[in-house]
Amino acid sequence: MEHLWAPWRNLYVKDSQKNEGNIFAEIAQGSDDEGHFVLARGKSCFAILNIYPYNTAHLMIIPYRATGALEDLSDDELLELMTMLKRMKAAVTAAFQPQGFNIGINLGAAAGAGIDQHLHIHLVPRWRGDSNFMTVTAETRVHPTDLASVYAALKKQL
Repeated sequence: MEHLWAPWRNLYVKDSQKNEGNIFAEIAQGSDDEGHFVLARGKSCFAILNIYPYNTAHLMIIPYRATGALEDLSDDELLELMTMLKRMKAAVTAAFQPQGFNIGINLGAAAGAGIDQHLHIHLVPRWRGDSNFMTVTAETRVHPTDLASVYAALKKQL
């Protein structure tokens, strides 16, 4: 049997077990944008790279106000979320030329929300053939680009 070591998964397991506070609220109120891979800030939301990405340049658009319910957001907050999503999609397209996108919101733990008390929109770039056997057989994703390089490429577009 061969082994593929993925030590970054240990960080995910440890972080999942903590469940202390709301990391999105902490980042929203913080000032270390580069350290947290915050790409852009608006009046009511911000965009951030997902540090456990499904694919290269997987990012999230997050309202500053913590809520797990879509109906709690004002029309202005919803409009800015969509405007930021459009802006981030354009930046990802310019930087990485994906062939498609998955865009989604998981509302509630039962729907797959890892941080269910603070809704967020996922923007996941896709390329033909990007779902390789590693995810299925080894529960490991292989990324061709590190987060710092992705961050730099997207900031250049913004």
